[in-house]
Amino acid sequence: MIKGPRGKERIIVALDVSSLDKAGELIEKLAPYVGLFKVGLELITAEGAPRVVKFVQERGGKIFFDGKFHDIPNTIGAATRAVSALGVSMLNVHASSGIDGMMAAVANAKSGSDIGGPEQFRDTLVLAVTVLTSHEENEGHQIFGAPTKAKVLQMAKDAKLAGCDGIICSPQELKLLRSRRELKGLITVIPGTRSAGVAVGDQKRVMTPGEAVIDGADYLVAGRQVTKPEVGDPVEAAIKLCQEIEQAEKDMEEEEAKKLL
Repeated sequence: MIKGPRGKERIIVALDVSSLDKAGELIEKLAPYVGLFKVGLELITAEGAPRVVKFVQERGGKIFFDGKFHDIPNTIGAATRAVSALGVSMLNVHASSGIDGMMAAVANAKSGSDIGGPEQFRDTLVLAVTVLTSHEENEGHQIFGAPTKAKVLQMAKDAKLAGCDGIICSPQELKLLRSRRELKGLITVIPGTRSAGVAVGDQKRVMTPGEAVIDGADYLVAGRQVTKPEVGDPVEAAIKLCQEIEQAEKDMEEEEAKKLL
């Protein structure tokens, strides 16, 4: 039995635009067809975080705040507290900021609280960014001094130890992460998926959405495939992506049923 989000609820659309006018067009079209909207550095910098968050929420959208906090623990904690108080559903922090930095985010992720709260009462999910999907496999050695998969695994373990709700990683690491008992319960948010025939762009470690769901992805971040589709409009692209996800869920359930025979 599949646990967690299903179908369209798995889809997080990236609002990688420079203005609220452009974001508004996408939100109004796509809100009925997706689970969340990701607001990132471009829009946050151009329009201001409180204004952006309020704008999306007023149009019925749930928010993944993609600020990728990376600083000393005290600063990460203060930033997390400020963003969580805006009422976002998810935010992220770089795992490379260390266990103390991630713990500071976790402790401050309860809206309106100065000291945080028990994990089960947190309002905002805290996700740890592992190795960016724009990095090729061999760049792990160059940047981190270790193979990419080994570094992702270590960062995931650190995130779990710090109390994070989940991680962000490439779909190509999913099987490895799902095989580790100590990581059970971590949510996986996956950028870097592209349906067959869709341009890869600046992503390097990619996989199709259906494959990612089968390998254990909880949420999929969709950018240009939905917001700037090569064929059709954003709504058609979102519906097609949802259908691909639902087919993968159906395939998984059929496989589970066969095992019970």
